[in-house]
Amino acid sequence: MAIETSLAKATWRDYLELCKPRVVLLMLLCATVGMFLSVEGLVPWHILVFGNLGIALVAGSAAVVNHIVDAEIDMKMARTENRPIAQGRVNMRSGIMFSAVIGIIGMIVLVYMVNPLTAWLNLGAWIGYGIIYSIYLKRATPQNIVIGGLFGAAPPLFGWTAVTNSIDGGGLLLVLIIFAWTPPHFWALALDRKDEYAKADIPMLPITHGEKLTKLYILLYTIILIVVSTFPYSTGMSNLLYLAGALALGAGFLYWAIELMRGKNAKAAIETFKYSIVYLMALFVVLLVDHYLMPVANSGGSLL
Repeated sequence: MAIETSLAKATWRDYLELCKPRVVLLMLLCATVGMFLSVEGLVPWHILVFGNLGIALVAGSAAVVNHIVDAEIDMKMARTENRPIAQGRVNMRSGIMFSAVIGIIGMIVLVYMVNPLTAWLNLGAWIGYGIIYSIYLKRATPQNIVIGGLFGAAPPLFGWTAVTNSIDGGGLLLVLIIFAWTPPHFWALALDRKDEYAKADIPMLPITHGEKLTKLYILLYTIILIVVSTFPYSTGMSNLLYLAGALALGAGFLYWAIELMRGKNAKAAIETFKYSIVYLMALFVVLLVDHYLMPVANSGGSLL
């Protein structure tokens, strides 16, 4: 079906889907934790509300751009073939206008209700994900996820700067955790959907370098992630509760990475992908719980 030929009318659900709400909700969780970790007490209500609103709108705008750019690719993949633009329920012009409107509103909210630094960082991430990754990196190199992962790792820094109006070590450390998490997360999905990515001519690592090397990379990055996830404790940003949680969650991730290497479980790739999402959510929740249940050692400020 051609992208613009569907007679089906778009609904609000189609426009919501364009914003990738599940991805944005995970981003908001990380951003919110970044907000609370930046202070010893509570985050001002207006920063919590308007910060998350602005971050969500700008992230949603970038997601719409990704839908627009990937429309032809989406039509070739079972996982994405029913997306609104791929099926023509939302045409390109409407998608562009929708992206522009919510993106501009998000930037206005961040500039005037939060602070300009957070707004500019969000704009940088919008350009990185919506333009650099979606248009160029995704199609150019099997390292697309590694390089492009930096743009998707920024939400906790957005939350941190929304409160402090400064780029501090604590916020950057949280970015590093998500940056290390991204490759094993997406490569696991790429393994499960290898044939679909090959059909869409996207140079994902399992296609260009084979499944065996991809599984090895997932294992190595998982080990790196486990090490990086201990940094909040080793720098005094968090306490033993977090360390125990991080190591336990890391052990679960390591289990699935090894299960992938063994090659005896046909569902290991998708199970690794699913666990990676649970891992990140749980890790940031544990960070937040640790911050308020064991506050003595938390500085709530810059690590640099």
